[in-house]
Amino acid sequence: MFNAILVANRGEIACRVMRTARRLGVRTVAVYSDADVDAMHVAMADEAYRIGPAEAKASYLSIENVLRAARESGTEAIHPGYGFLAENADFADSVRGAGLTFVGPSGDAIRAMGSKSAAKAIMEAAGVPVVPGYHGTAQSLKVLREAAAEIGYPLLIKAVAGGGGKGMRIVETTEAFADAVESARREASSAFGDDSILIEKYLSRPRHVEMQVFADSHGSVIHLFERDCSIQRRHQKVIEEAPAPGVDLELRRRLGDAAIAATRAIGYEGAGTIEFLLSDTADIYFMEMNTRLQVEHPVSEMITGIDMVEWQLRVAAGESLPAAAGELEIAGHAFEARLYAEDPDRDFLPATGQLRHLRFPQENHHVRIDTGVRKGDEIGIHYDPLIAKIVVWDSDRANALRRFRRSLAEVQVVGLTTNAAFLGAVAGHPAFSAGDVHTGFITEHHSQLFPENQTVSARFFALASLYVMLGRDREARSVAARSSDAYSPWHSTSGWRLNDDNHHVLTFRDGDRTVDVTIHYRSEAILIDIPGESLPISAAGEIDENGDLFADLDGVRLRTTVVRRDD
Repeated sequence: MFNAILVANRGEIACRVMRTARRLGVRTVAVYSDADVDAMHVAMADEAYRIGPAEAKASYLSIENVLRAARESGTEAIHPGYGFLAENADFADSVRGAGLTFVGPSGDAIRAMGSKSAAKAIMEAAGVPVVPGYHGTAQSLKVLREAAAEIGYPLLIKAVAGGGGKGMRIVETTEAFADAVESARREASSAFGDDSILIEKYLSRPRHVEMQVFADSHGSVIHLFERDCSIQRRHQKVIEEAPAPGVDLELRRRLGDAAIAATRAIGYEGAGTIEFLLSDTADIYFMEMNTRLQVEHPVSEMITGIDMVEWQLRVAAGESLPAAAGELEIAGHAFEARLYAEDPDRDFLPATGQLRHLRFPQENHHVRIDTGVRKGDEIGIHYDPLIAKIVVWDSDRANALRRFRRSLAEVQVVGLTTNAAFLGAVAGHPAFSAGDVHTGFITEHHSQLFPENQTVSARFFALASLYVMLGRDREARSVAARSSDAYSPWHSTSGWRLNDDNHHVLTFRDGDRTVDVTIHYRSEAILIDIPGESLPISAAGEIDENGDLFADLDGVRLRTTVVRRDD
């Protein structure tokens, strides 16, 4: 095992790698940009080195700067995490060229899978089923049209380089083909510097099912079962689960055999993922290979009980895989949701701002939180706006889903817009409960997943009003305690007022409307008059040491969190 590793990444994945390294007694070195001086991964590491300004291409994407930090820190290995340089073949070669260990596959393996068209050719030669399509180098519109006619519509146009939905277009008719090609090429050129495209048959209602694979330098290749990643927005995964619902032993065997054949075909080493499309008739088609650790790897860890980062480090250090094929078993079911700073109502536009309040579900045997941010941190414009991954496990899918919904409901973020409510809507949808998932799930159920914004209910106004008045009561008691005459009626907190019924008017804003709430003091509680409500609400309660409000509204007891910002 290594004595020290450098994590060439930031945020959640950097923190996740460091947790395992620390458990193994390995010294950790972080790198950071000017935007991440106070970041969580910097605080977690044993040492941290500045590698440039906020712009990723001058810091986290700078091979030279990362290697300089590795030399100065005396590390033996570099873990790339995911994103940034993780699937950069030149980086992998440069790390090894510098006499260090790259925790991942060879540069040649990364190159082989980096081009979608080349990858599919390799898979076809290895007997791995691929989606019918055109992956040739001839890129004239005439050649592409002829290929499209032979494959048949609908079609999927993809950028040969890159991923994440960039340069991807669905084409329904021959009339729309030319415009779609031009649009995909423009986007691919802008994103990847390569406007080459490939064409595939478009499958209706396909599922995105992937196999986690591991290989060592001694010839062993195994898979760690499958994950379903079908719930996607703009071709980006939203919720993942393992094992995939509806996958029986025979289908799992076919997926596993194909995944291992694909892994062997490129002489792979380390952790990787073979991604398949699964048709509604259970046909499987190779889609691509991710030559790194995946964002969704925790669901596979939860059902197998292994630590994949530990396996990565051991394999990179020359050890054999800790387990052989056939030794692992699936235990239970796991879900993962990616909590993002983004606005689902605006086509998932990334959001920025300060995390003024941040609270996750309590971690335990069933619930795991992977995050790289804390309360008070900024989600900026320079990097991926992932806040956390909410991972939940239980003995079967039904119980895991129940815990998953509860955990999502307990997420609290204030300061910027998130997809938390959207995640809850997906997890709560009857089709999701039934395991009827596919890549078009969000589009198909759009009206249920994106309901019209509702006005704030009377209960919210009552809770907010009670919180304000309890705060004033606390202030009054504090003043009375410091007074030379603590028994003066002017220091009373009972709401006493000379010649009048004591009342207060609080004005709240709810979107574009304002609501005046009138508070009346009574001996045991306050009465809250809310416009539109026939009767006042009787409210009492207290604020605990964590700032949570325990309230009694007309005999209904509630616990809630109130966050006050400005006025």
